[in-house]
Amino acid sequence: MSKSMPVQTVAVPLAERSYDVLIGRGLIGKLGATIGARFGAARCAVVSDETVAAHHLPAVLESLGDRVRGSVILPPGESTKCFAQLGALCDRLLDLGVERGDLVVALGGGVIGDLAGFASAILRRGVRFVQVPTSLLAQVDSSVGGKTGINTAHGKNLVGAFHQPHLVIADIDTLATLPQRQMRAGYAEVVKYGLLGDAAFFEQLEQGWQGIFGNDPSAIAAAVETCVAAKAAIVARDETEQGDRMLLNLGHTFGHALEAWAGYSDRLLHGEAVAIGMAQAFRFSETQSLIATGTAERVSRHLAAVGLPTHIADIPGADRPGVDTLLALMAQDKKVRQGQMSFILLRGIGASFISREVLPADIRKFLSHELAAGPRHRSAS
Repeated sequence: MSKSMPVQTVAVPLAERSYDVLIGRGLIGKLGATIGARFGAARCAVVSDETVAAHHLPAVLESLGDRVRGSVILPPGESTKCFAQLGALCDRLLDLGVERGDLVVALGGGVIGDLAGFASAILRRGVRFVQVPTSLLAQVDSSVGGKTGINTAHGKNLVGAFHQPHLVIADIDTLATLPQRQMRAGYAEVVKYGLLGDAAFFEQLEQGWQGIFGNDPSAIAAAVETCVAAKAAIVARDETEQGDRMLLNLGHTFGHALEAWAGYSDRLLHGEAVAIGMAQAFRFSETQSLIATGTAERVSRHLAAVGLPTHIADIPGADRPGVDTLLALMAQDKKVRQGQMSFILLRGIGASFISREVLPADIRKFLSHELAAGPRHRSAS
């Protein structure tokens, strides 16, 4: 398909904080013109990581031209989302002379988007920022909705702020440079949107997921647009996660605990943890007689077909967390209310709901069974 494919625009309607998500090909080369048309003569500071910068920073800087104040390049990986890197980033942006009327451009995956977004939220008590997501996970999920933050030893994303971007530019050409493991991790978030609220979309993925992994621009653009539109609708109803937006955390209560246990390392990527967590959410829902027998296996079978883990035993390494360790980490989940954990459970594929009535004994029994299970075969995409 030609790079001249139409640019799709999805609006995120949040009154005075509304913004657009642009989805298409070759958008990085037009970044300067796009920012100029929307923000006038605003100066820009670009934040990226070493891996992404090697691929895309020269084109971004060339496109932005003389509006660039400078760039900040950070180490890649989830461990970068920490207090130390946040402080260093804020100092560096101030060194560059970033003013309140400027734009911070977050060029990278979810880690850079979350960290640069949080820095933007607190720098000079708030500066504007633009998301330029370069991973599938960031394009379909983390770049939209204004959640920014860092991790701590207590858990993932426990320190942060709601700070909406002023624009999101999802150039699907950037995905061609992603390793397949990163594509698989991002695909977990694509599947999430089908599983939580769109059974027809999940069926489409079951039948046509190969197009996404085959770098078919039309298949990728369609998937990104579907996910972004779904998230935009939920965020518009519940910007600060008081109700419906919690549904976007399907698989994350289990998954975030596993990420924290694994030390936010390459041992377990975020999307891989979410894949395990979603499979667990379906299996737990089945133990609670909420969904038909076999539904959880159908979900796990699809995740495994693309090469994603579905069980704790699929995590590389011989060690395993204990039940008490996982429960303690799950208790730090952002959805906890008055000490009671909230879970996103299912009544079927595409039918998720928030439950605050899960018995601790049932979760303990479930996790004990999960930890006793052996590894499952994973297909390669």
